[in-house]
Amino acid sequence: MLALVLTEFGRMTVQELPDPEPGPGEVLIEVAFTGICGSDIHGFTGANGRRVPGQVMGHETSGHVAAVGTGVDPDLVGASVTVNPVVVPASDALAWRGREQQHPGKYVIGVAADVVAAFAQRMVVPARNVARLPAGLTLAGGALVEPLAVATHAVGRVGPVTGPVLVAGGGPIGQSVVAALKQAGVVDVLVSEPSAVRRILVERLGAVALDPSVGPVLEQVRAQVGGRAVAALDAVGTSASVAACLTATEPGATICLIGMGAPTLELPAFEVSTQERVLTGSFAYSSVDFDLAVARLAATPQFAEAMVSRTVALDAAPEAFAALAAGDGTPGKVLVELAG
Repeated sequence: MLALVLTEFGRMTVQELPDPEPGPGEVLIEVAFTGICGSDIHGFTGANGRRVPGQVMGHETSGHVAAVGTGVDPDLVGASVTVNPVVVPASDALAWRGREQQHPGKYVIGVAADVVAAFAQRMVVPARNVARLPAGLTLAGGALVEPLAVATHAVGRVGPVTGPVLVAGGGPIGQSVVAALKQAGVVDVLVSEPSAVRRILVERLGAVALDPSVGPVLEQVRAQVGGRAVAALDAVGTSASVAACLTATEPGATICLIGMGAPTLELPAFEVSTQERVLTGSFAYSSVDFDLAVARLAATPQFAEAMVSRTVALDAAPEAFAALAAGDGTPGKVLVELAG
């Protein structure tokens, strides 16, 4: 099979690798599409320290089940599926359901260096981590489930809200948050995003786009909704974006930090304490969130279609990685098509 290998930081190559075979409790997937995540770009450049040369990355994926190992329902063969890349030990799967992302012994497909992941034409995963794609959700759309699961979990961390919600950042995760908020029934979603092309994209998703370069986000929120937001989700993760979320939300609001733009933050502490705002974090998702993301995206496939900027063939993937790392201005998701 062919696979996209991180040959060295800043360089990807397509190489021939041995075909994998499923073991007990595993399935073999013929990969159709895999999305390029921002964390993959950081792995490509070496910026996040969580990828190593020689690795096959990729965790936003879809495909068909080609074969199953012993102990797996053979009726799964041929099914269109996506993969939940957060893997906990089989013995803990039931006890940790709903909080798998917190398991100290978990590994993540696409991050774990010793696992050939979704930028390969074939991959082996635990059968328990496979989710069937419902009718109406294409294979290309199935590759958007994983980022939607990130957003679904984050929206759940904020809790049910009635009123306008602010999203800081209109990149692929911010776009996914807009979709998850809309899927959860939030009517007024405002997105602060400096990129003009990304502002256009989030407006296609049904949000109101704000340009933080033209004035304070708080003033722009007030101009749009007549007051402050009732909650905020920060898909950037810098001191400036957190501060904007704090000041643009009403007292008692919850601000959820998803983005990892900086390892340490400087906070306007009085905006938290004196206004009794809650600053919470969100990381990955549980299997419950993942399954919910599958169902919601099947019901709203237009969100997946809007978030994909382009699809490239496997042999064009190294160039796509280099372009994204150089900041080529792509507003949404880039998918790599691996079937061939």
